[in-house]
Amino acid sequence: MGQMTLAITGANGFLGRACVAEARRRGLPVIAVYRSAEPVEWAADPGITPMQLDLTASDAADRLSASLPADGAIIHAAAHLGDDPKTVARDTLLATRTVHDVWHRRQARMVLISSLAVYDTDRLSPGDALTEATPLIPLPTSPAEARDAYAGSKRMQETMFLNDEEFEDGWILRPGALWGPGRTWHALQGFWASKLFVTIGSQGELPLAHVDLTARIAVEAARTPTPGPGVLNVFDDDRPTRARFLRAHRRCHGWPRLNVSIPFGLWWAITGPLKPVSSRLPGLFRQSILRARLMPLRYPNTRMRSAFPGEDTDTFEGMMSRTAEGRR
Repeated sequence: MGQMTLAITGANGFLGRACVAEARRRGLPVIAVYRSAEPVEWAADPGITPMQLDLTASDAADRLSASLPADGAIIHAAAHLGDDPKTVARDTLLATRTVHDVWHRRQARMVLISSLAVYDTDRLSPGDALTEATPLIPLPTSPAEARDAYAGSKRMQETMFLNDEEFEDGWILRPGALWGPGRTWHALQGFWASKLFVTIGSQGELPLAHVDLTARIAVEAARTPTPGPGVLNVFDDDRPTRARFLRAHRRCHGWPRLNVSIPFGLWWAITGPLKPVSSRLPGLFRQSILRARLMPLRYPNTRMRSAFPGEDTDTFEGMMSRTAEGRR
């Protein structure tokens, strides 16, 4: 068990690199699957086997399957983070079909990195708790049909595995907003208006997921059997409000210098009359996206901590300070 080989897709991305580092910290051999540039630090580690591979290529399943040993597991972190329907259809869905094929061939334990975005927040009210029991968005037939293309692609990606009757010993992880060294800001705070930042709502927890926590949970899941699909939300233990996040980020990084906070209810009222033209407006002027990203909610991580006990390495402010110092 200690020498299980992990194949990690998207290995040169923000979360993928953290997964590679966590696996190597535990002494696990890694097949690091990447599409473009190979991180320089891999060259000095013989326990990392870099594999440059476009998961959408016709021979990708054959190549990845041939490289994965019998005792291997897969952490599938590769995905497109934007909302362009064509791009997510290729880089998220087509790539996941390749990984699904490899999983079927090798019967390896699977850890799929999904997203908080799959939840149907239209079914929640301000102040509610979002948990693994919260309903999911309706399953679209294409990413473009969903609330946004990213959410649609993640919902469809999950369904490839959850609707497969052979998906028993596998995990679906739904992280919140990933953050850490090199990525301290997030998309759940508000928007920029020139040099002014507009924070929408200062209350309600932020569903932050530190990249190192998410990597630890992913690697632990890859090494842990589960009777039936294991579905976990991944959130930090110390989840700040938007006001607390703003104070800590400004203190550690010096920005945003100018901020105005607008209550969620007021912004909701402002966007209401814009519904007839909302499809042509930026996301936070569209109420379905506004609810998904900014409605004040609670984000317990009870199931995650039941499956993988532990606690944050520091307070939120302490972890934010580390990002300013370049420490993990």
